[in-house]
Amino acid sequence: MLTVYTTMPSWHDRTPQEYRRRVVDVARWTEQAGFRGALIYTDNTLVDAWAAAQIAVDNTERFVPLVAVNPLDTHPFAVAKTISTLAFLHGRQVDLNLVTGGFSKHLAELGCELGHRERYDRLVEYGEVVRQLTAAPTAVTYTGKYYALDAATLSPPADPALAPGLFVSGASDDCRDAARVLGVGRLSYPHQIDTYQGDRPLAGCGVRLGVIARDDAAEAWRTANERFPSDASGEKLHEWAVGRIESHWHLKLSRDALRSHQPNGVYWLYPFRAYRTFCPYLVGTYAEVGAMLRRYIELGVTTVILDEVVEHEDLHHTTLALDHAYANANAG
Repeated sequence: MLTVYTTMPSWHDRTPQEYRRRVVDVARWTEQAGFRGALIYTDNTLVDAWAAAQIAVDNTERFVPLVAVNPLDTHPFAVAKTISTLAFLHGRQVDLNLVTGGFSKHLAELGCELGHRERYDRLVEYGEVVRQLTAAPTAVTYTGKYYALDAATLSPPADPALAPGLFVSGASDDCRDAARVLGVGRLSYPHQIDTYQGDRPLAGCGVRLGVIARDDAAEAWRTANERFPSDASGEKLHEWAVGRIESHWHLKLSRDALRSHQPNGVYWLYPFRAYRTFCPYLVGTYAEVGAMLRRYIELGVTTVILDEVVEHEDLHHTTLALDHAYANANAG
């Protein structure tokens, strides 16, 4: 079975009241659908991810935030302390998406001059420090290139039963190496299924994608085109942004989108090409989308992060597509 997360909304174009209400809605919808939790992004332009996580936890019973954390923003001890505090207050686990930051402007704003490889080397140390601090209620001594702890202890003490699940985010060889060293899953964005080679090239990976599935393919595509209509200004913005972003996943997916954003079966890149979102979509009938999800599972995918929820019913439709994916697995 897949582990499924949704994605928390952005605060942009929302009042504070609208944003808080939307965070609560998405968290509750996610929980009602039986999914694990939701990804909460971080970068220089977004609401603090921990504040959004707190709102979601306060208004749910089992929801697990998948909080993106960047070494540039917060010391690993502070992250571990927040995790132990939420565990103490709510008995709730928090998962972490370890990121290095992909926007060169944001890196420059915070004075980061490390190269790509060095940022992932630091991320490995960051993840290891957080993991050691949250693994047991004991003192941690750690000496690395970027971080050092001398008998550091968390208070409230860590609950090992609520230690975070860890992921690293990216598509580069440096990211793959970081995931291997930490022994954690890697999150990225799926390419067209026929571009993958080898035996289970996505083993242990998570992918982020959108799903628009309906009983009838024409209805699904009608909904897709209503949500993501042709947008020339968005396309131009994407072209402008390509030269200013360091993330390998963004560059690789952009090359695919610039080459052709026409649907390839159920796989559709136009929402990304128009810069309306940052992931591909699967569009079609429940059976068609479910079959494609099943093919990604066969390549080794163990986690799916769904794009931002537009309507509560979106999760119902996605669940039906997932049911087809699992049915195909059982039939096989």
